[in-house]
Amino acid sequence: MLYQMYETQRALLSPFAEFAAASSKLYSHPLSPFAHTPMADRVSAGLDLMHRLSKEYEKPEFNITSVAVDGVDVAVQQQIALNKPFCRLLRFKRFSDNPKVLEAMKGHPTVLIVAPLSGHHSTLLRDTVRALLRDHKVFITDWTDARMVPSEVGPFHLDDYVTYVQEFIRHIGPEVNVISVCQPTVPVLAAISLMASNGEVTPRTMTMMGGPIDARRSPTAVNNGDEQEPHRFEHNVIYRVPVNYPGAGRRVYPGFLQHSGFVAMNPDRHLSSHYDYFLDWCAATATAPMPTASSTTSTTPCSTCRPSTTSTPSRRCSRTSRWSTAPGRSTASWCVRRTSRPPRC
Repeated sequence: MLYQMYETQRALLSPFAEFAAASSKLYSHPLSPFAHTPMADRVSAGLDLMHRLSKEYEKPEFNITSVAVDGVDVAVQQQIALNKPFCRLLRFKRFSDNPKVLEAMKGHPTVLIVAPLSGHHSTLLRDTVRALLRDHKVFITDWTDARMVPSEVGPFHLDDYVTYVQEFIRHIGPEVNVISVCQPTVPVLAAISLMASNGEVTPRTMTMMGGPIDARRSPTAVNNGDEQEPHRFEHNVIYRVPVNYPGAGRRVYPGFLQHSGFVAMNPDRHLSSHYDYFLDWCAATATAPMPTASSTTSTTPCSTCRPSTTSTPSRRCSRTSRWSTAPGRSTASWCVRRTSRPPRC
């Protein structure tokens, strides 16, 4: 019932999230009369934070359209190399009209990144893919949300995971280099070991990053609890998909439980991140200039206020170009100092 209760709560909060987003703009837009009332910046910041906490987040895209190879920008196209019910094998194909760059790219090694299947999307490794594309031919596993897979397809167990990895390796070819990140280290090790036992050609290299191969080593509270009660996780965290999804009835480990576990490990960090977001919003709202014919053309987006460049949640803001180009300071260092001590709002 927990999954159904969560979906009901999310459906009830959805209209309130949209209302909070619209109200936040009402109290922050410089042309709105409400933006000039006392405490308007704090009201706007609180409403926007409420919107972020209650809205539904869609799966992000990789958005890798170009990359620099030997100092030359080449186009990148995302392709589906293999499509399976529970996973897509994505290839990032590079294109260039430069003969020297083309010749260099032909000699680049091929790498398969096996992304974790643990409650988040493979786009978490977006920066890793972008960095490897400079001198590699890159493939990555893009796991499908289990709730979106029709129940008639059947279950997905560890042996299916291992089989998927083997099929991906055979599809790419023996020259592939495999990188497993965190959770898939054990399935990748099993897949390649079984291929070697059967006399098949194995990948050139196998890199396992951040995954516990033997969970008995350096045991945590989770390991100790599982030894005392082997079926504890199955009885407490496995639920059936609600009826509003194609995979209705499928037994899964819901992603919101995984996210709650991440938050529970560092609650202070998450609370301080949201509070910093609140202060950054207040600072940006309080210092944003009124749009005029002259100031509108001189405002530039502050790069350090984008979520991709900071470890804490923040918002895109507009600052005048004279602020961003303060003499003797880089844009990043100046903006961090500016928003770390926001004005009273």
